[in-house]
Amino acid sequence: MPQVGLPAGTHPHTLRHAAITAALDAGAPLRDAQIFARHSDPRITTRYDRGRHNLDRHAAHLVSAYIAGGTEPA
Repeated sequence: MPQVGLPAGTHPHTLRHAAITAALDAGAPLRDAQIFARHSDPRITTRYDRGRHNLDRHAAHLVSAYIAGGTEPA
């Protein structure tokens, strides 16, 4: 296999996870990321998202801003 300068232990599936996470982080809707990943179910795509546990993006922030009458958080 040719050397491409990736860290040892990097597998194609690692790159797949990274691409799906990057698409979602860039603002792609889940449905578009699902189609990009060729997943039949959006729950599969969600499992690939490495940023899904990022509490800074949690929906609770949007809900609390809405209730407080403010604008959406950045």
